[in-house]
Amino acid sequence: MEVVLLGTGAADGWPNPFCRCTSCGEARRLGVVRGQTCALVDDELLIDCGPEAPGAAVRLGRTLASVRHLVITHAHADHLGPQALLYRSWVPEAGGLEVVGPADALEVCRPWVGPDDPVRFLPVVAGDRLTVGGYDVRVLPARHRVFRDGDAVLYDLTGPDGTRVLWATDTGPWDEDWFAAVRDARFDAVFLEETLGDREELSPAHLGLARFGGMLARLREVGAVADATEVVAVHLGHHNPPPDVLAARLRGLGARAGVDGEVVCCGRGRRAPR
Repeated sequence: MEVVLLGTGAADGWPNPFCRCTSCGEARRLGVVRGQTCALVDDELLIDCGPEAPGAAVRLGRTLASVRHLVITHAHADHLGPQALLYRSWVPEAGGLEVVGPADALEVCRPWVGPDDPVRFLPVVAGDRLTVGGYDVRVLPARHRVFRDGDAVLYDLTGPDGTRVLWATDTGPWDEDWFAAVRDARFDAVFLEETLGDREELSPAHLGLARFGGMLARLREVGAVADATEVVAVHLGHHNPPPDVLAARLRGLGARAGVDGEVVCCGRGRRAPR
């Protein structure tokens, strides 16, 4: 399974364009620029599509022309820019598209789809298991919400070759029932949000470094993360320490920060930057 990280930043990216904090300044100096978090899987499945995603794909030399499945976590604006559905409809040969996500997120999309557009909406809730193209998809609850409980989810995705990945943003800490659902999963890769750095008091609906470390430790205890699992921090914001400091702290937790444009080859391959 090939996972292209089209973006690895929080809603405002990192650096925040309006900010002069140390973390933003150092990120600018190092040229480490992160856009809104989303991922392209095997060129055919897109996980989230914020307003920056289509342009990010073009700038990174990727195409979304083969995407047949859009899997949405929730309707916050950095994860769902429904206007992309209109832009796609301007390409006659684009073909059919399946849009999967919480019902409230799909309602945001519907006004951007014409009556003759070959777009199919598939609402899901936590606990569902479904087949999306060649992928086995388990829908997991998120400790996050847009307007109501249950309108944000996470995904446990198994590819046609058996490669299994966890996509876990946006979310706060999980309860024990959540960990039971992924017991012995032995994911090939885990993409886990780490938005808040050392400012976890700002929101219970995101992780900072302490919560990230605690969640990762618990994932290891239940066999969801094994020695061979690649753990990638995503949805990174400027409340984190500067990039070099963050890299060292994540290494201490057995993880690393994702980078916009990198290709994570899970399961049968190794990570290969492009």
